[in-house]
Amino acid sequence: MDDLPWIEDAGKVAPKDARVLSKLFLDRLQTLEEGTPEYQYARNTLIEMNVSLVSFAARRFRNRGSGEMEDVIQVGTIGLIKAIDRFDLSREVEFTSFAIPYIVGEIKRFFRDTTWAVHVPRRLQELRVDLAKSKETLTTTLGRAPTVNELATHLDRTEEEVVEGLVAANGYIAGSIDTAGSDDEADDAPTYADTMGDVDPALDLFEDLHALAPLLQQLDDRERAIIEMRFGQEMTQAQIGRELNVSQMHISRLLNRTLTKLRSGLLPG
Repeated sequence: MDDLPWIEDAGKVAPKDARVLSKLFLDRLQTLEEGTPEYQYARNTLIEMNVSLVSFAARRFRNRGSGEMEDVIQVGTIGLIKAIDRFDLSREVEFTSFAIPYIVGEIKRFFRDTTWAVHVPRRLQELRVDLAKSKETLTTTLGRAPTVNELATHLDRTEEEVVEGLVAANGYIAGSIDTAGSDDEADDAPTYADTMGDVDPALDLFEDLHALAPLLQQLDDRERAIIEMRFGQEMTQAQIGRELNVSQMHISRLLNRTLTKLRSGLLPG
């Protein structure tokens, strides 16, 4: 389509290839007119190629339960879509580094703001019914469960509205964490609260390193050396200064400048 390669199944593109192709599609997306078939193809392909980022970011919330994980993926996809729409190649930042904070931020907002088993607005009640009918119709037509994009097209809604409706549809039934986690009716039977896991701190570190990697590659040799000595070898600024034959004050300025550069690359603009 136009000057973009045709990708039949963007969801199966390898991560390494997705990074290269994403840069091409993002560059072209900024020149296309919104609403045109070419624009929709470029945008939808970018979403499908990078949906693995959503799965990656969602792993830190994996102990929430399989049913809720579906909601996490859907909400995280909203963050991915926002990142695609707001990404600017002139920032010279890898799209992966730019998108992860958006995805994680959207998921965290979901857990902060969502209250289960409470009154659901009428518009979402109506949308839930429409979604149920559309899912049934499209599943029969396609022979598989429809994607968010296909539901949005069928209902003439935005993807964000569809995701909101899908998430709200799960808010009608809630269980207490004090409910027994098995069929054992004994008084001392373990409850769901007893078996709830917590977020693995190592996932936070892995996520940070994953986002930092391309930013570190953009530093010059001296900046990378200072970061390695300060945080890898845990050397003091004075020790680094002696190693590089410069003053501690100069190392402090270089370190602050480098850290500011890394922070600006990590934070969504």
